[in-house]
Amino acid sequence: MKLTENFSLDEFKSKDGASFPADVMQNLSILAEQLQALRDHLGKPITVLSGYRSPAHNIKVGGAKESFHVKGMASDLQVAGMSPSELAEEIEGLIKQGKMKQGGMGVYPTFVHYDFRGKRIRWKK
Repeated sequence: MKLTENFSLDEFKSKDGASFPADVMQNLSILAEQLQALRDHLGKPITVLSGYRSPAHNIKVGGAKESFHVKGMASDLQVAGMSPSELAEEIEGLIKQGKMKQGGMGVYPTFVHYDFRGKRIRWKK
C-alpha cells in the first residue's frame, strides 16, 4: 500500500512482523508525508531503517519506554552519500521553513532519528 509517491507501508513495518494497530495508521501517513517532503527536497531516495515498532520489538531493541516508534510517529533514516549530520541539517532547514513538522531529532553515527512529536528535542549519540 502506497502512503505517498515514494513511500509504501511496507517500509515502516515492525521488524518482528507484528501488524499495525489501527490507531498507528494515521500517524504513519503523517510520517510518510514528512519524509516525502524531505525526499522531494533532496531529490534522493531515503532508506527507512526503522519505522513502526511493536511494543515487544521496541523492548527487544532497547527503545525508550515511551518511544514514538511505537506510536508510528518516528523513523530512523539514512540517505546514500550523506552523513547523518548533513541529513539532520537538511531536516532542520525544512522544519524552519515549515515544510516538515517540528519534533525530535537524534544524530547517531550511521543514521538520523526523526519524529513529529510537536516539540523541539535534539540529541546526539
